[in-house]
Parts: sequence; C-alpha cells; structure tokens
Amino acid sequence: MSLPLHHLDLNRPDFIADPYADLARLREETPIFYDESWNKVFFTRHADISALLRDKRLGRSILHILSRDELGWPPPDPRLKEFQRFQDNVFMDWEPPAHTRLRSLVSKVFTPKRVESLRGKLEATVHQLIDAVEADGGCDFVRDIAEPLPVAMIADLLGVPEADRHRLRPWSAAIVKMYELGYTDEQAEEANRAASEFMSYIGELAAERRLHPQDDLISGLVQVEEAGQTLSEDELRATCIFLLNAGHEATVNGSALGLRALLGHPEQLAALKEAVAGGDVSLLKTGVDEMLRYDTPLPMFERYVLEDLEIGGVRLERGMEVALLYISGNRDPLRFERADQFDLARRDNPLLTFGLGTHYCLGAPLARLEMQVLFGTLLRRLPNVHLAGEAEFARGFVIRGLASLPIGF
Repeated sequence: MSLPLHHLDLNRPDFIADPYADLARLREETPIFYDESWNKVFFTRHADISALLRDKRLGRSILHILSRDELGWPPPDPRLKEFQRFQDNVFMDWEPPAHTRLRSLVSKVFTPKRVESLRGKLEATVHQLIDAVEADGGCDFVRDIAEPLPVAMIADLLGVPEADRHRLRPWSAAIVKMYELGYTDEQAEEANRAASEFMSYIGELAAERRLHPQDDLISGLVQVEEAGQTLSEDELRATCIFLLNAGHEATVNGSALGLRALLGHPEQLAALKEAVAGGDVSLLKTGVDEMLRYDTPLPMFERYVLEDLEIGGVRLERGMEVALLYISGNRDPLRFERADQFDLARRDNPLLTFGLGTHYCLGAPLARLEMQVLFGTLLRRLPNVHLAGEAEFARGFVIRGLASLPIGF
C-alpha cells in the first residue's frame, strides 16, 4: 500500500486549540499519511502508535547508525552550536547501550522514594500559592499556580537555590521552542543563548556540589557511579536541564488543561469535590490520568526508522521519520470506550501521554504526584473554583498548553 499524502498544519491556532474533529477524520479516513511539508509519516491510531513505541526498529536518534551525509541532511546550523551541545547529551534521545548507561545512572538517583518524599513540600507549596491569591477572589491559574508549582518542585529536587529559580522558566521556555515544527530565526538565537547560559549555570552548581554535597539530585548525579561508569561533565549538565524541562513543561500544561476540562464538566467536578472532601484519593488518581488522556499536553513525539519494517500495510524505510500523534491515539474509539467523554473514574486507560517502551517517561510518577496533590489541595481550599474568563492557548502544538486560564473562587 502506498502512503497517502496529506498536509497537517500543526501551527494553525484553531487546530492547536481544538484538533479533535480533524484528528477523528484522519483516524477514520487516513490513519497513516505522509506529509511532504514536514517530511514525516504521521500515525493517528492508538494501536499503531503503541506498537511503534515498543518496536526497537525505531529510535529517538539515528545518527548512531547513519551519518548526516548518508541521510541527506544539511550540516549542523552554526547558530545552534550551544543548543546542539546540550541536545547531543540528552540521554532520552539516545539509543541502547548509551541510553541504558545514562538512564541507569539517573534512575539510581531519581528514585520513587525521593519523589514520594516531596509530597509534604508539594502540599505546603500549593497552600502558599493559594494563600497568595485567595483574598483576591480570583487569579490566572497558569501564571499564579500551574507554572510556579512544578518549577519549585523540580528546582527543589535538583537543588537549585531559591534566589536563582526565577531564571529557570525563561531558559526552559526558550529551549523547548526548538522542539516545535517551524521555529523562527529569533527563537533559534534565543534557544542557543539559553542553552549556553543554562549549561554554564549547572556546571557552576555541580562544581560547588562536588566540594559541598547536599541531599539533592545534582549532588547525587555528581557522585553516582555504576560498574565504574559516571556522567561526563556535559552529560551531567544536559541531564539536569532535561530533567528540569521535562519535569515541569508537561505538568504545567497538563494541570492547566486538566483544570479547564474539569471546570467544563460540572458533574465530574462535583464528584471529585465530594471524593476529596471525604478523603477518597482513588478518584484523584484515575482522574489525573484521565485529564492527561482527554487533553494531551505533549501531543506528538517523533521517531526515526532504524530498520525497514511494515505496519498497517505501509512500508517504512530506514532513515524515515515518523510522527506519533499521542493526542489522536488518546481519543481513539477503537481503544477507549466513549473516547470523547471526560470520565474521571475511567479504569481502562492506557494513555500514551508518558510514552511506552525504552523511552517511557522517567518523571511520570512525579508528574502524577504533583497533579494529584495540586487538585486535591485546590478543591479542598477553593471548593467554589470556577472559570472567570476565556482560556488562551499558547503558541505551539508539540508542547501544547494554555498561556492563561482566569479562575474565580
């Protein structure tokens, strides 16, 4: 079967705000297609996406087996030298055995026990954020709560001093613009500058932790060793930046999109408020996963074809790039009953939001914990929370979220 051609304008504002009707048509009529503009093969169905995520014939990187010349790629952009230095050392974009080595080292420090130990700090931080706005009767949920909470948590986990934390979000926001399709020259320059400053800052912090270790992730990564293996200086810097970027971008957007969905479904909101008031956390746990499925904050991930393969009657050749539309797979009626319904009690919920297989998100437990604590505390403290204006979507589809969500209480 030859690949159908279709162009998906991912940067169209109305598509970013509500892509679901377009994606439903594609799942039904053209579930696999090639987009010449993006030079990628797109997959829209849950079964195909989950199969490809587990298939070792695809990977996050391909330069470990083919050169840029062999792939027909242009030489690296000299404007992005520092950004590329960072990106080249992000272990989640590597393949085994290099990926296995780095992930194993990071996992020794980024443990479930360490994540769970943050629960008390999480609850205290949510209370502080609510205290700061409660008397006003309303706030911008994104600016005042959703953004500062995960930044504070991942900064606390890493060991970034309070006085420096205001620098983290701007650096991260500049860097992640490069993951969108169709970034501008100005965004490229900003990302390169941010990567340079961020790498330098983490290097200084790591040097200080070598001399004076503390109970934080940077100290742990400086000291971690397994079978004689340690992190190189650039690996350490890039890993810390990656953990901060990945550790808050999805949670900021997942929290804001989740609250928007919750406030748009009064019966679900009432059920969650009742459960929270009665101390029942089971609905919080399934509810957070439902929020992350229903309106996916990281809608698309890409993979390279490392070996020729066939899927869904379509042949993929080595060197091709595929785009996996998690946001479409998460609404696939072939896998989810009442796929377009928002159901906080949904039990059978194999959401794609955190990926699958080798590159499954290391920070998934932290993201879930942050959202569970946030929504539980928010609904106990502000049971009359409601929308107080129109939500505004941020630019960008690959990292999708709200720029503003006015709420009243």
